[in-house]
Formats: sequence, C-alpha cells, structure tokens
Amino acid sequence: MSENEQPLDLPRFSDLPLRDELLREVEELGYQHPSPIQAQSIIPLVEGRDLLGQAATGTGKTAAFALPMLERLAEQRPEQARGDAPFGLVLTPTRELALQVAEAVTRYGRGVGARVVTVYGGAPAGPQWRALQQGVDVVVATPGRAIDLMNRGALRLDALETVVLDEADEMLDMGFVEDIETLLDATPDTRQAVLFSATMPRRIETLAQKYLREPVTVRIRREAVPEGEAPKVRQTAYLVPRSHTTAALGRVLEAERPTAAIVFCRTRLDVDAVTETLTARGLRAEALHGGMDQEHRTRVVERLRSGRTELLVATDVAARGLDIDLLTHVVNHDVPQSSEAYVHRIGRVGRAGREGVAITLVPPSKVHAIRAVERLTGQPIEFAPVPTAADLRAARLERTSAALRERLVDDLLDTGSGTDDGVAAMIAGLAAEFDPADVAAATVRLLQAATGAPDDAEDIPVVAAPRAGERREPRGRGGAAGTRPPKAGTTRLFVNAGRASGVRPQDIVGALANESSLSGRDIGAIQIHERHALVEIPEHAADDVLRSLRGGTTLKGRRTNIRRDRGFATAGRGRRD
Repeated sequence: MSENEQPLDLPRFSDLPLRDELLREVEELGYQHPSPIQAQSIIPLVEGRDLLGQAATGTGKTAAFALPMLERLAEQRPEQARGDAPFGLVLTPTRELALQVAEAVTRYGRGVGARVVTVYGGAPAGPQWRALQQGVDVVVATPGRAIDLMNRGALRLDALETVVLDEADEMLDMGFVEDIETLLDATPDTRQAVLFSATMPRRIETLAQKYLREPVTVRIRREAVPEGEAPKVRQTAYLVPRSHTTAALGRVLEAERPTAAIVFCRTRLDVDAVTETLTARGLRAEALHGGMDQEHRTRVVERLRSGRTELLVATDVAARGLDIDLLTHVVNHDVPQSSEAYVHRIGRVGRAGREGVAITLVPPSKVHAIRAVERLTGQPIEFAPVPTAADLRAARLERTSAALRERLVDDLLDTGSGTDDGVAAMIAGLAAEFDPADVAAATVRLLQAATGAPDDAEDIPVVAAPRAGERREPRGRGGAAGTRPPKAGTTRLFVNAGRASGVRPQDIVGALANESSLSGRDIGAIQIHERHALVEIPEHAADDVLRSLRGGTTLKGRRTNIRRDRGFATAGRGRRD
C-alpha cells in the first residue's frame, strides 16, 4: 500500500508520544504512518511497560523498540547528565543483525545525541572495550560477547533502564538461553524488559513469564492473502537416519531440480558442509550465514534472483528479511525447532497463487514434530521415500536423453553454420570400429561417471516411523537408539560391524543368503549403525541360521560375529552408538 492509499484512521507518527528530534529523523527517512507493530508497541513502551511482541521480520520491529528507548533516554538522562553506564541493552543472535540494529538506533537517535556501541564475537574485544569506556547510551550486542565484557568489568548493567531481546526465538535456537538468563539476572529489577520474536514457541513464553512483569502482549498476524492468491505449497517429508540426512538431501534435490530454493540449516558449520556436498553433486549452491559481510550477502542473493545460483544454503537468521518472489522450494535440512518456525519458513513459497514446494528431512525421533505441524496448520504432510540409486539413474538418463534430443535438433537447424569441431568425424571413426549404439552408451556412461556423487551406488537405509503411541527407547536404556522391538514372528540378529567398516544392507543380505538357509525374501528390516548392525529374520529360522554362521562370517573383508540381539532384554550394556 502506498502512502496515498493509507486508511484515514491509521495513526501518524506525529500522533505518538515522541519528541520532535525523533520525529524529524523518522520524517527524513520518509515514514509518516507507523506499521502495526510500531503503532501498538510505541505508546506502552514510552510509558515504561514491559512488552512481549510477535511479528515477522520486515514489519518494523527495530523502530518499535528503538524509538521508545530513545524517547525515555532523552527524558530521563539529558545529554549533559549522561555517564558511562548504558541506558539500554539490545541483544541479538548474530553480528550481522547487531550491526543492522545499531545502525538504525544511531540514525534514529542523532537528534538526541545517543551514543551507540556494537559489541559482538568474532572481532577483537579491545576496540569494543575502549568504545564502552568512552561512554555509551545504548549497547547492541550478541550474548556471548556481552557476557565476556560484563565479566571483565567493561559492560556495566547496574544502571540499565531498558533491555531488549530481538529475534528471541533465534537466540534460543542457537543455544543462548543460559547466556540470556545470565545477562537478565545481572540487570536491575526495576528495568524495562522487551522481548520480540517472529515465532512464539513455549520456550519463549516461559522466558517471558520469568523475566517480564505484567507485559503488554502484541501479536501481529500476517496480512490476509486475497482470494485466488492463497499459497499453494506441496509439503513433503523424507524419513531418513540422522547420519544420512545430507546424502538424502542431495538425492532429493537432484530429483526435484528446483529453479530457486532456500535450504535451511541449523548452524554455520552445517551450512558450509551442506553447500560443499551439494556442489559436489553438480548442483549450483551457495552459502549464506552471519559470518559473511553485507556485500557478500548481497552478491549471493542477487545470483539466486538472477538464476545464476539455484540453491541458497542458509541459517534462519541469515535468511530473515530476504524476499525472493521467484522462490520455488523451501527445504529443511533439519526439522525446525517449533511448528511456528516451520510455518514461518514455508511462507516464503507459493505466493501470489503460484505453486511452491516445502521439503523436510526427518529423522525417526522427530516425526512427532511433523505431526505437531499438521495439527497447527490443519494440512497433511506427505511422507515419501528417498530416491534410490535406481531412481537417480533413471532420472539422469531421462535428463540426458532430453538434453541430447535438444542438442540434436539444434544441430540439425544449424547445419549452415559451417562449424566443424571434429566431434562428428571422431564418432564416425568409432562407429566404423564399434556398434554406434555401444559408442553412444559409452559416451553417456563417461558423462554420468563425471557428474555423479560418490555414494550414489548405495541406497540410503530405510527406517520406519514410530507407530502412534510408541515410545522409542533412550540411548543405553534397554535398546538401540532409534530402533523398535522386532515385529511379531521375527527376531533380531546383532552384527558387530557397521558403517565404520563400510557395511551396507546388501552385504548383510548376501552373507545370510549365501551361508544359511535364508533367501533374500526372508530377511526383514536392516538397520546400519556406526559400529554394529541389526537385522530381522523369522524366529523359527533363527537357530538354524546361527548354527550355519557359527564361527562368524566375512563382511567387507573382515571376520564378523553374528548373534541374537540382547538389546531389549539387557539394559545398560553401553554398546549402542
């Protein structure tokens, strides 16, 4: 909505209890009407109330807490009476966000002489220390560096009047809850506390109950989408062992071939590792996280918008605020920490009536989280099998066939160009010596060998989701982590070799079928762990099989023992990985 289209009853910034110095800065930035989160937050915050706010990124939360903080600073501490201790503290999850917030607070606070200092990890602490010693009104900080400087005596919180938690859900997801509590416990009981979050999981509500006093609650819902433009999102989950998540992701993306996608990861290390894996598969992927400067971030996003990159691998915080209209896929490498976070992520696709795809890689222990999303949204999420090695081969052949057809048609239409690169003569020479079909097949195989990922010859282990009401045994408490009791009529064998030895399901099937009376059809679920494997076989055949394998069998060139699994009968053996 343009400025001229604003509803007549929408307040203007000049209607809010802000001094002229602040209003001038807002006006110079071109703003006349506050956003909904600003309109509902500024008055109670100026009055000194605690506040719990929920609104998506890009709705104006920074001004919603910065303008009231600066108003109270100017009122309670005139410039000539300000000392070394800060008036306000803003905590953010990343350096990037801290710099953005500090820049905005500095701009808003020019007219009231606000001194703003940014402190964050990953940079020398000395300059930040000296900046604090020179006097500061508002400190914008990441939690870890704030605690470090507080413990050194450089950051004083004893006279703090306002503390703000910005993007609180992200800080908790990143493991900062203890740091946040340490900092809040160091602030005066009389200080104002403000908490803003894009999502509102139970952990945020618990934090608010502990540290906020009778807070005003502001929740800004997303604008209603006009009829006919509602999101159309196909939601699919893939059930995979946690150790195979990244490999499964590569296969799913190769099968989907998205035009423009964001792949969400939990940490920076995950972002870098996933980007490397996807790039090795020949997919055009680039990383985006808080460790990158703004110029790099801008270049990466522009490459996705222009089609030069098809996959953006990012953390939640780094991707917040991105608005990419042509996004086709949102992919969760890890199940989001809350149902609200899942909804927040997939809201980026399927806009303006276009179709979008949401993909989630789910370990068995997280199936309950997907069910919670279904309950929240009222929409089913389909579970699909991870593409097998055979599926990938078929898909690659289909793409190769289509590419060859297109090139052959182009070459036929381009016969008058006179181009001679020697390829046709080479093929003619080979065809005189070999069958032309064999020459073509060998060419395609060479091409696929050059582009395929090294683990594509192996299928990713199939795991079963827990049945409704079924409780998975915890690690070291009477069963293998992530496993269930054998099905009725079967028993489970324990094999003392696993992924570390390169063992695959087909190796176990081959050993049992070759050295016992079992056929491949008799062998049930196989679970490969790091240093052992479990395989289900018919109970009535177990004794004969074990007699046949007495003395062990050979798997991957090493002697391996197989016996009945005692995991659900004997607790605390400590042999499970």
